[in-house]
Amino acid sequence: MIDAFTYANPTRIFFGYGKLQELPALLSDCGVGAAVLVCDRFFAAMGEDLREKTPQIAAVFSDVEPNPQLDGIKETVRLMKETGADAVIALGGGSSIDTAKFAAACACSDKTPDAHFDGAAFTAAKKIIAVPTTAGTGSEVTAVSVVSRGEEKKTVHNPVFQPTACIVDPALTMTVPPRTTLMTGLDAFTHAIEAFWSVRHGALTDALAVEAMRVILANLETSFAEGTKEARTAMAYGSLVAGLAFSVAKTAGCHACSYPLSMYHHLPHGEACAFTLDSFIRLNADDRLEGLAKTLGFSDCHALADEIIRLKTIGGLRMRFADCEGELDIDRLAKESAEHMLMQNNPVRLDEAALKKMFEALQ
Repeated sequence: MIDAFTYANPTRIFFGYGKLQELPALLSDCGVGAAVLVCDRFFAAMGEDLREKTPQIAAVFSDVEPNPQLDGIKETVRLMKETGADAVIALGGGSSIDTAKFAAACACSDKTPDAHFDGAAFTAAKKIIAVPTTAGTGSEVTAVSVVSRGEEKKTVHNPVFQPTACIVDPALTMTVPPRTTLMTGLDAFTHAIEAFWSVRHGALTDALAVEAMRVILANLETSFAEGTKEARTAMAYGSLVAGLAFSVAKTAGCHACSYPLSMYHHLPHGEACAFTLDSFIRLNADDRLEGLAKTLGFSDCHALADEIIRLKTIGGLRMRFADCEGELDIDRLAKESAEHMLMQNNPVRLDEAALKKMFEALQ
């Protein structure tokens, strides 16, 4: 028997290899008159090239930082107001998309970005067009923005952050380095498995999550080792489907732990999620998860967790605190992870003591 559920995701999805070439037409289709494109420095040249080819792009902000700062959001808002933009285009990974989301909402407000960072509510946003360049974040179909002000990082959920549309072009992922490919791929897998075991899961999110995990496990190693068009396209699809799953079901324990791991040990987001992924698979193991492991071709949850360890090993991802930067304070990590709102979505209730034991095993 299928339980009652709700599901909604209004983002229009344009998927396909080479789809970015259709950007001007797609912007017109979405009713965009003028837009500011945001990206990081790596994509600055591509951003300017798109500006020349796309009449709707009025300005480019190409200084997005890895952990997007409020200063970049303020500059994006300034450009939007200066050009009269009714949309913002995000070209890049999660940082660019997070910047675009927050800026699009700030551009509709009479309050400052600082005020919104401090908790002032958003009520509207300009159109958001997300163009991911990695197969991992799923941010192109979620209403979440993670932004920082100095060392202070906040995860903000608001319906106005939901992108109007996204262009998922696997061609943009072809130049992603192998280690980053594996890291972002495991981030996408974490999105999918956490959507599956989240206490907020439902029949549709389960179906999406299982499909995403199946595709990711079948293509991640090839995408890492060979970077073929077929594997990269499959990974872009798997990441997108994982995003559709967790946009409703939300993430859980791995993501709750990822924030202090990134803050104190400087792990990139995907690596921080993968750091505890195999641990959480073992901690959350129950009949339902055992069934998932078998569906994915493994004998049990422990075999699935071992596969995660194998993938992290071939990608050179850090798996022990001994390999990480920063001073280890397990009590602080356990406390902040336990208090994070996403920990409430974990199917097994883990308090500070349980999380401390998990972290101690990773020394």
